Amino acid sequence: MNQTNSKTLETLLSAKKIDTDENNDSTNLSKLLHVNNSTLQTALSRLVDLPTFRQNTGSLSSSERLQIIDQALVLLEENYVHLKLKESMHAIEPIQKLKLLDHQIRNTPEDELTSDLDFHRQMSRIFNSIRDLHTNYLLPSPYNSFAAFVPFEVEAFYENGQRKYLVSRLVAGFKPDFFKPGVEVIYWNGIPIERAVELNAERFAGSNPDAQRARGIAALTIRPLIIALPPDEDWVVVGYKTSDGQEKELKVQWLVTDEGIRFENNISAGSLTVEATAQGIDIGLDRLSQTKKLLFAPDVIDAENKLAQMKKPLSQMTTAFDEMNLGLDSILPGVLQARRVKTNSGTFGYLRIRTFSVENAEDFVNEVIRLVEQLPQNGLIIDVRGNGGGLITAGEQLLQIFTPREIEPEKTQFINTPLNLELCERHAPSELDPNFDLSPWVDSIKQSVQTAAIYSKGFPITSPIAANAIGQKYHGPVVLITDALCYSTTDIFAAGFQDHEIGKILGIDNNTGAGGANVWTHDLLKLLFNAPSPAENSPYTDLPQDVGMRVSIRRTLRVGKQAGTPVEDLGVVPDFLHNMTKQDLLNQNTDLINRAAEILQQMEVRQLEAAIKHVTNRGVKLLLHTRGINRLDVFVNQRPQGSLDFTDGETELDIPLCGIKSIGLKGYDENLLVASRRLTV
Repeated sequence: MNQTNSKTLETLLSAKKIDTDENNDSTNLSKLLHVNNSTLQTALSRLVDLPTFRQNTGSLSSSERLQIIDQALVLLEENYVHLKLKESMHAIEPIQKLKLLDHQIRNTPEDELTSDLDFHRQMSRIFNSIRDLHTNYLLPSPYNSFAAFVPFEVEAFYENGQRKYLVSRLVAGFKPDFFKPGVEVIYWNGIPIERAVELNAERFAGSNPDAQRARGIAALTIRPLIIALPPDEDWVVVGYKTSDGQEKELKVQWLVTDEGIRFENNISAGSLTVEATAQGIDIGLDRLSQTKKLLFAPDVIDAENKLAQMKKPLSQMTTAFDEMNLGLDSILPGVLQARRVKTNSGTFGYLRIRTFSVENAEDFVNEVIRLVEQLPQNGLIIDVRGNGGGLITAGEQLLQIFTPREIEPEKTQFINTPLNLELCERHAPSELDPNFDLSPWVDSIKQSVQTAAIYSKGFPITSPIAANAIGQKYHGPVVLITDALCYSTTDIFAAGFQDHEIGKILGIDNNTGAGGANVWTHDLLKLLFNAPSPAENSPYTDLPQDVGMRVSIRRTLRVGKQAGTPVEDLGVVPDFLHNMTKQDLLNQNTDLINRAAEILQQMEVRQLEAAIKHVTNRGVKLLLHTRGINRLDVFVNQRPQGSLDFTDGETELDIPLCGIKSIGLKGYDENLLVASRRLTV
């Protein structure tokens, strides 16, 4: 952003009262200059308002606009796996809309073209009509590295069965006289708040009503400009009610910043790595979460930056921190938070997984293991609310540590097109990375010429070996908390949790975000088609002025009792529902956690702790602590060695065999597998 064109922050944030309302609060936003956190202060020092920001947008020619439309047609017609589902379920015609826009531009003189912003608005509207948060039109520079926000957060809660909205957090330094956490929002720009949320939701993609509403609420106060157009209004007028029932109004400008927001991990979506091809993430929600982190939890960014400066692989850092007795402080502070929670039903473990956007699945899983092994073993609450996904292998490989069952990763399918066939044949396996292998899909796509099948056969992205390489580590009951913002890899994780009957799901919404796909960027598709050598007939061309696109390339199918059911649009329905309360929003989810604890209390507690007491040349002696198990099967070097009846408590077990390298234990309760443990000798 050109700083010479920016207004001074003091002028930009000067307090303004609404003349017609004598009760309007003074915003006093200039205090934002004086926050204690240097990361946040640096970001706030670079703020500009929307009129200033709009002056720095680019200019797209007619030919550039046509090129963008052409590439959108390639992705939607040839690569997009959900096209037929979306056209049927939502009665849309995105292909025809793109062709009409193409026709309109071709027949408009260059000097009569609408503004760039209007073109971006039309493209965004077409992509949003698909209602798929994997399939996006990504705005160009300067939009794509900025976020617009107002300095507070609004969330929904229920009171006497009625949905209401309150202010839950303020940016540090923003201290109006009456506008504080806990005030109830009743109007938004003069519109009743419920209707304002509905109107906002209509602007954004969402696979179901809950998902649309959740994104409509989030977008009231934060808009990542890579995925959302800048707000039409330069400021908002918030009508609110104080704790003593007084109705007031506050006028506050939209602000734009980029400084301090780390939008990407180190996985390049435009380079060929296995991780880049295994992404499942809502980029809009990911950026919104990063912006929230900057505005409301900048200390987490500071911790992440300190760890990044160490420039060591996560596995090495884990070893070093073990020696430092890090405890429940995570080496992934923006990803994981773990703590013990005291509830009305007892003390349990609580694990918040804010994102699956990590660089390495194995390191992520090992860090989760390190944390949960320190938590109470009588019950665990896993909270994935607001998690927009990330690395699919990270989500699926995590499931194994909570269940004795063998994990079956979700199968994925391409839509059968000549372009997808050529893409798979070029990487069967890939010469750029032999671990990236699309050969399993080739035959069924070829057969579709004869069978007229819409989709290929399904094969997993996550290796079944990797999904079961570690085995169960936590044996207590588990409750998973979800919401309508859960998307993509988080949908896959929640579906796997339910399909493998790991525990119960408690939702604050009636469904998850229902995003069931592996997403690839236009840049990645262009790279794959031109590797290992450029293709003469490649349909992928460079997009002008840093415009971007993403597409759902492979759809995911559930396993277990719902085998073959697509996750897309159907999502994961929770076992129990909790309506968020004012106490939840203002006091660390107290009522929500108490509800989860009530569910845990009704579930069976299992224990299968095993330690090697000593090893001799004649065998191994184990010290076991068990609970809820009446039979134990023993495996040595992956071969069955015996089955023993068991009672709860401490037991010593002798295994009189030579050459023992590994020991596997499987615990049963009335012939039902309920616990397992693996040991390396």
